[in-house]
Amino acid sequence: MKLVFDFGGVLFDWQPPRLLQRELPHVATDEARARALAAQFFQGYEGDWAEFDRGTVSVPELVARIARRTGLSAADVQRVVDGVPHELQPRPDTVAWLQRLHGQGRELYFLSNMPLPYADHLDATHGFLRSFRDGVYSARVRHIKPDAAIYELAAERFGARPDELVFMDDHPPNVEAARAQGWHALHFRDAAQAEAELIDAGVLK
Repeated sequence: MKLVFDFGGVLFDWQPPRLLQRELPHVATDEARARALAAQFFQGYEGDWAEFDRGTVSVPELVARIARRTGLSAADVQRVVDGVPHELQPRPDTVAWLQRLHGQGRELYFLSNMPLPYADHLDATHGFLRSFRDGVYSARVRHIKPDAAIYELAAERFGARPDELVFMDDHPPNVEAARAQGWHALHFRDAAQAEAELIDAGVLK
């Protein structure tokens, strides 16, 4: 079986309320306000941010759209957009597990909704990504999860039938979409939980 990792919330930390409290403390003044602003800013990864993930909206256009929609200043929106790479810090437990799997000769791949600037940043910054044989960033293929097309494209690129792929993602709609395409998939919460589930399923020993 080939193991396929999501990035945000799986291999890298991704907590938008924390990002907003750090970058816009004058607006996201407490956790409740930060969560409300995150819902408005990222739109549940639909709308403007989905098109950024898809690679069809540039950073300047994204900033202008979010500023118009939220009433935030363009400078504040730009600060958040620029702050995302700092938020995407490696999760030590998942990185350690990934490297252990790589050492065992496992076939490892990734499938991530990721805008172009952040994909380029991650590739240039984190050497442990070389543990993957290949991967798909949404913006580079102009498709996003949970659309069926990105799963079909990924399976073809990884040289696998859907039933040979095990996908791990922290976002339930993406897990459900993978299963709808015939993949095995689990809802990732942390590395220990994911490893235990894969052992129980007979995928790992």
